[in-house]
Amino acid sequence: MKTLQRTLTIVKPDAVRKNAVGDIIEQFEKNSFRILAMKMLEINKHQAEQFYAVHASRPFYHSLTEFMSSGPIVVLALEKENAIADLRELMGATNPAGAKEGTIRKKWGSSIEHNAIHGS
Repeated sequence: MKTLQRTLTIVKPDAVRKNAVGDIIEQFEKNSFRILAMKMLEINKHQAEQFYAVHASRPFYHSLTEFMSSGPIVVLALEKENAIADLRELMGATNPAGAKEGTIRKKWGSSIEHNAIHGS
């Protein structure tokens, strides 16, 4: 049985710089996600550190928080049945090199960190 779910996603600074926001939103809509809220903003290093606090002990934490505070991001709240699993499928593997064709990360990502999109 499918359950209506809500999920958060962030279009990362690399994808914003590449003017990929419209294409990514189009992918959400083509895949039947309902956009509940959307906002473009910039976060500072402290805010990025708080958001990614779960990764504080990981070796990539400093570079990730630097990157996420390096420019505008677009935060979206999405809704659909099985939203969490479907968003993960649409985003693709964390490393764009291993992501399936047609996924957001395959198309717009360039590295594990600069992979266009965050989903949770």
